[in-house]
Amino acid sequence: MILVLGGSGCGKSAYAEKRIQEAAAGERATIYYLATMQVYGEEGRKKVERHIELRRGKGMLTIEQTSEIAACMRKMQEGPKVALLEDLGNLAANEMFQSDGTVHSPEMVAKKIVTQLKMISANVSQLIIVSNNVFEDGIEYEEGTMNYIRALGEIHQKLVLEAEEVIEVVAGIPVILKG
Repeated sequence: MILVLGGSGCGKSAYAEKRIQEAAAGERATIYYLATMQVYGEEGRKKVERHIELRRGKGMLTIEQTSEIAACMRKMQEGPKVALLEDLGNLAANEMFQSDGTVHSPEMVAKKIVTQLKMISANVSQLIIVSNNVFEDGIEYEEGTMNYIRALGEIHQKLVLEAEEVIEVVAGIPVILKG
């Protein structure tokens, strides 16, 4: 498991894609791109289209899985496989804020996501998880947003313990934090 962190637009997705392609080539593995973004509005649709265009021709099979991330394993074929999850922040938001108005606790969300990612990691030869660094602005937000930030922070802390590598991408430059 590799955790790739960074701010918006820092190059973390490009870095993760390069790493997953390298892992797949070495093993002749199928690359699964686990897309977690729940699309809302025109801006969201444009972001998804941009990411699809950036992946075009890279041999990645996309699985749209906005929640219950372990369910993606049922959609994977037999044989060698690697997976790139893009991104953890979207997955956490989708799990926390349900479409029916239910809001789950940060602890429940963190436990569920970490458990399911460990399951995926055990079933692929490489799992790269891309996540946003949303903790550095020092602003105190409303309670729901703060709970989301707490959940994502807890998920990061637990995944760092599981990950073989942790990389923060800063202005396109990968900075090795672990591994």
